[in-house]
Amino acid sequence: MEKVHANVKKADGALGVMVVGCGAVATTFFTGVLMARKGLAKPVGALTQYDKIRVGKGDNKQYLPFSYIVPLAKLDDLVFATWDVYPQNAYQAAKYAEVLREKDIEPVRDELEKIVPMKAAFDKNYAKRIDGDNVKEVKTRWEMVEAIREDIRRFKKESNVARVVVIWAASTEIFVPVYEPVHGSLETLEKAMKDNDTEHIAPSMCYAYAALSEGAPFIMGAPNTTVDIPAMWELAEKTKMPIAGKDFKTGQTLVKSGFAPVIGTRCLGLSGWFSTNILGNRDGLVLDEPANFRTKEMSKLSTLETILKSDEQPDLYADYYHKVRINYYPPRNDNKEGWDNIDIFGWMGYPMQVKINFLCRDSILAAPLLLDLCLLADLAARAGRYGIQRFLSFYLKSPMHDYTKGEQPVNNLYQQYTMLKNAIREMGGYEADEEID
Repeated sequence: MEKVHANVKKADGALGVMVVGCGAVATTFFTGVLMARKGLAKPVGALTQYDKIRVGKGDNKQYLPFSYIVPLAKLDDLVFATWDVYPQNAYQAAKYAEVLREKDIEPVRDELEKIVPMKAAFDKNYAKRIDGDNVKEVKTRWEMVEAIREDIRRFKKESNVARVVVIWAASTEIFVPVYEPVHGSLETLEKAMKDNDTEHIAPSMCYAYAALSEGAPFIMGAPNTTVDIPAMWELAEKTKMPIAGKDFKTGQTLVKSGFAPVIGTRCLGLSGWFSTNILGNRDGLVLDEPANFRTKEMSKLSTLETILKSDEQPDLYADYYHKVRINYYPPRNDNKEGWDNIDIFGWMGYPMQVKINFLCRDSILAAPLLLDLCLLADLAARAGRYGIQRFLSFYLKSPMHDYTKGEQPVNNLYQQYTMLKNAIREMGGYEADEEID
């Protein structure tokens, strides 16, 4: 599904970054990029800005930044747009989110104020805790698609960007199970949209369909089913566009995907892993609704089972208990706290415990992911890669994969990192020379 061409087109012209959602994550992302352009902040956490990859071996070995290996869009090339159910501009939204201090927002106030949300394609049944009224007045899902396509065309024209990437940084929708009669093919998906099948067609699917149809890569930053269906894979093939998802890997799952391999590599056993979070921002509010939490739970649970596999090591992982909880707690706002209690066992079955307490900042960890994902999805499009971009799994909680063919996602952080580096090497004309095993 992932096609590679030897030649990567140059990153000429401006890159339009259209973000669904203008909340804490999006405004932290916008502000950080704008501040970094002025030399007033550092884009810490972004691999595209800091990491170096080895290319060549022996005497020819070099460690080079991403931008030396492949032609990436520069921070100065980015032009922002957004959709949101609330009409406040990005400056007002950043102040409301209370993630960043005033001194880190005011220097780019003028630029943030110019980022005014377009009306969102929204269905309250998919996020009952959201009450905004900056919403498109459309009668059907197909009209929703057409309205979003028009937004993308208008933005391209008015901002004079050469290319566009669309990324979802809005709330988690209620869980939409894959339903073969609708999601199984592009033809049935389009029919359902035209028939206004609101049960099986989420608003996020309309954004993805519109983006791909307008020649823009689409990235799903929430655990929504959106592009994780055969119909969207078919559309990505048809339009020759990259897709990636799902769910930004920021706090607890980042820790889990990094620490679970420690247990597996050391051949220690696992009895149980209990994960719980407190979060007080708008995302936490939405996830306080059980139907929305179900979507997130599916994403967070999938990580462990693909790293510590019972079929490969039944003595160690045949019967562990894995539980994930998220609790809405307003006093913490964006300062998420995650607790992990890990019950392991060692020699002769003797029990031990690991406790991890991660006091993180959700949007501070998410913002560099948005930057990397947008730059790398744009790169993939220029490299002729389309369909599921597995090399971006490093950034995502529940990486997309072709489950119709029994494919397993790669959730081990270090294997994901190898996939990422090999893809950059290949697009840069170097040999992919690290094993993923």
